[in-house]
Amino acid sequence: QVQLVESGGGLVQPGGSLRLSCTASGRTFSSYDMRWYRQAPGKEREFVASIRERGGSSSYADSVKGRFTISRDDAKNTVYLQMNKLGPEDTAHYYCCALFALTSYWGQGTQVTVST
Repeated sequence: QVQLVESGGGLVQPGGSLRLSCTASGRTFSSYDMRWYRQAPGKEREFVASIRERGGSSSYADSVKGRFTISRDDAKNTVYLQMNKLGPEDTAHYYCCALFALTSYWGQGTQVTVST
């Protein structure tokens, strides 16, 4: 069983930045593929970014490419999502997901609101 706890969300003005964190339980974090998803009100959950196990390759949704950066610190069992140049369209509940042994594990998410 993998438990995930997200943090770092909040209210930010357009053009601002936030860094989300997701800390995982377990002693094999470096073996997890990690992903961020988000879900805006009335919309389906969508993929945001991913990073392969052991600091492998990363990928991004087109809507965030060039603005968001995913990274991981395996020593801290934590994956990050640095979000820059935020706009109202980025307002959503952001979820962390770990993929391990053909199973997906999800956190409770953290809310990001971009507004004046």
